[in-house]
Amino acid sequence: MPHQITIKPSNHVFTVNEDETILEAALREGFVIAYGCRNGACGTCKGKVLEGTVDYGHYQEHALPEAEKRLGMALFCQARPLSDLAIECREIGAVKDIQIKILPCRVQKMERLAPDVMALHLKLPANERLQFLAGQYIDILMKDGKRRSLSMANAPHDDVHLQLHLRNYGGPFSDYVFNRMKEKDILRFEGPLGTFFLREDSDKPILLLASGTGFAPIKAIVEHALHKGIKRPMTLYWGGRTRADLYMNDLAEKWRREHGIRYVPVLSEARPEDNWSGRTGLVHHAVMENFPDLSGYQVYACGAPAMVEAAHKDFTTQCRLPDEEFYSDSFTPAAPASN
Repeated sequence: MPHQITIKPSNHVFTVNEDETILEAALREGFVIAYGCRNGACGTCKGKVLEGTVDYGHYQEHALPEAEKRLGMALFCQARPLSDLAIECREIGAVKDIQIKILPCRVQKMERLAPDVMALHLKLPANERLQFLAGQYIDILMKDGKRRSLSMANAPHDDVHLQLHLRNYGGPFSDYVFNRMKEKDILRFEGPLGTFFLREDSDKPILLLASGTGFAPIKAIVEHALHKGIKRPMTLYWGGRTRADLYMNDLAEKWRREHGIRYVPVLSEARPEDNWSGRTGLVHHAVMENFPDLSGYQVYACGAPAMVEAAHKDFTTQCRLPDEEFYSDSFTPAAPASN
């Protein structure tokens, strides 16, 4: 049975069909609420159920702790209405008019950026272009029906090829890419997806935080900002375990030299052969040491879930960062079907 959902405070109204989550229905009807992983793991789509009841679906407990659930919070990528609802959530206007497409693409180039990191350069059909915002991602559609979400590392103005950065985590798509994929192979994807992108209506300084291949969408955001001539101060912190994890360090150093972007690389497990004399420890701790007061900043964080969660918690509770000025894309695995 369909249910009617009213978004507060906008009073936008949409209908959820029986087989849909609240997020799926909102996107179908053109209302974009903040979201990231779409599998109950990152918490970006969290909002409050003001009236009515929901089936909370499957999710990871850290994304929706029991205490928050008791306060009426739900993950709208998983929750399904059991009645008409009034909900409170953050709506994103900038992506509303961007069409989500399913397209084929050709693997134009494979570039090994590190022993366990591959850049894929994907070419779209000659008559197609993908409109997207720097920082968004696409889902690779695998033949077994599974999906692999990957952020685009290129800015929208540089869209001859879509560029993806893939770390070899040993999953099915990683195994295919690192062991069997060849240039000219054909893939299918859906996108663009997500609400991680630069908010250009602000004049606040920008603090960019990446771990590992979380650098990919950060790279897109930086290149977009440079292309647009955005003059807001930008500081980039990039964390990895070892020196090899900073697989495009030379590019970040170039931004520092040529464009005045402050760049702070941080290693948590530097090896003797790294000959590392830079910052060490957790990358978000390095931010806190340099910026004990983040009350006047916007933060864009991307990478490992533990880093993103710790940064959000510590920046908002210890460094006075307004919660609404923390934007993130957490590279999360799918939630187990246990809740």
